[in-house]
Amino acid sequence: MRRPRIVIAGAGFAGFHAARTLVKLARRAAEIVLVNTTDYFLYLPLLPEVSAGILDPRRVTVPLTTPLPEVRLILGHADGIDVDRHRLHYTDPDGVAHEIEYDRLVLSVGSVNKLLPIPGIAEYARGYRGVPEALFLRDHLIREIEMADATEDIEQREARCTFVVVGAGYTGTEVAAHGQLFTEAIAERHPRLTAQPMRWMLLDIADRPLPELDPKLSAIADRVLRSRGIEVRMGTSVKEATPEGVVLTDGEMVRTRSLIWCVGVRPDPLVESLGLPTEKGRLVVDEYLTIPGHPEIYACGDAAAVPTGDGGVAPMTAQHAVRAGKLVARNIAASYGQGKRRPYRHTDLGFVVDLGGAQAAANPFGIPLSGLIAKTVTRGYHLFAMPGNRIRVAADWLLDALLPRQAVQLGLIPPQAVPLDRASPETIATGMPSS
Repeated sequence: MRRPRIVIAGAGFAGFHAARTLVKLARRAAEIVLVNTTDYFLYLPLLPEVSAGILDPRRVTVPLTTPLPEVRLILGHADGIDVDRHRLHYTDPDGVAHEIEYDRLVLSVGSVNKLLPIPGIAEYARGYRGVPEALFLRDHLIREIEMADATEDIEQREARCTFVVVGAGYTGTEVAAHGQLFTEAIAERHPRLTAQPMRWMLLDIADRPLPELDPKLSAIADRVLRSRGIEVRMGTSVKEATPEGVVLTDGEMVRTRSLIWCVGVRPDPLVESLGLPTEKGRLVVDEYLTIPGHPEIYACGDAAAVPTGDGGVAPMTAQHAVRAGKLVARNIAASYGQGKRRPYRHTDLGFVVDLGGAQAAANPFGIPLSGLIAKTVTRGYHLFAMPGNRIRVAADWLLDALLPRQAVQLGLIPPQAVPLDRASPETIATGMPSS
């Protein structure tokens, strides 16, 4: 007879920390299997520094076999569940369908780009959810400036030096902040662009950037961005995207070759296909993070509507995903007699936003910080939160402070490899079909 099997679908923040905690608590009680589309854990918060040439892309990826040697890793894209037979269906990198039986199942499949019914967005915008997209954006920024330097057409030069970021949440704000500094540094190496400004626009329908933050910190970020010349336009978004540029909701036509989509995320399409109860597109779970009526199935991270106790659900952020993943592991261990199961308790430890250079905004434990001290806290937090590569990341930060950034196109990711409407960046990376 086989040992009981715990299957975890997805190795994002929730799934990774669920697996790591289960190794400590239940590896003797059950076999632990992790199904993921890549063989690494991706530290998403530092992706903007990859696209800005600060960090090597390998720094934000941690091989799953290193911190989880006791876990059986299966490369595959979870695309269905047979609830009655307790089987997870997945497709491997070669496109072959498989299934695996489970006694406990953790659904932590994460999220994908949120698409809106705006003409041209799927064709001309690029998302920002994985290493392929970050590498593509880095090459794209360098290429546009080099082509702007080569052309004699003034209108084309201005379009290639205009960059539009849609979405002023954490990702969009950091992409714009780091991207602006990066393009300025590249342009300085092209004397023909001395008089050509690098135009960056940050758009959002909200009334202020970083609406999740305290208004004071939001105001600090707004001031930093505007002081660098970034056009922060609130209450404005894209009405239509075309090969020549974008039409804004206020009617203005902005000529650009760079439309970066950071509007937000939605749960992985697997969630909707299951036929289980959902709330705002996320799986309904109880306070113990189990699916009502299916005590053997747990859900956490962006895929789950984790109740906060006040009628709301936990936000789709890394810190809550980590906490939920660890709780799922403890409750699964409790189901095998290891400890006692506990309900989810919602607390907010604060946020950090890196604004590039020596600037950042943070409110650890509710204490508002800005400037260099916030930058120190932000980088310290990331080093603490990363499950690996800490020395390498710190070394890259040090080298960036001492040496000019290398600005060469690697050409590894063609545009057709990072379409906005693909299910996930990991799907792109493995070449597997989306669900």
